[in-house]
Amino acid sequence: MTIAAYTLAVLLDLFCLFLGYRFWFQPAPAAAGYGVPADPAGDAGAYLSVKGGRDATFGLVGLVLLALVGARAEAWFMVCVALVPLLDTVTVLRHGGTRAVAFGIHFATAVVVLGCAALLFAA
Repeated sequence: MTIAAYTLAVLLDLFCLFLGYRFWFQPAPAAAGYGVPADPAGDAGAYLSVKGGRDATFGLVGLVLLALVGARAEAWFMVCVALVPLLDTVTVLRHGGTRAVAFGIHFATAVVVLGCAALLFAA
């Protein structure tokens, strides 16, 4: 179970880094994939960069916690970070996104992150 917990944690952290990269360097497709398309050339461009920076930071902090502090710290971090995809679910629903994206991507992500936290607590 320890290998599965660490592997999933690393994959989730790397995925956050990927999302950060995508929102910084491919903002229009990233926003569309998020569920609320935005025009990066307009005012939304700054917000897409903020989201990218936030996601990349979460990934980096997660990797550092796992490497330097251990599974328990990473587990608590994941419990806290699970709030982000839960709020993203609400954001997508409030701004015209589909229920399929809100629940199929964002809510499901929160469930996976909390499952990873549970595995890390058990490791």
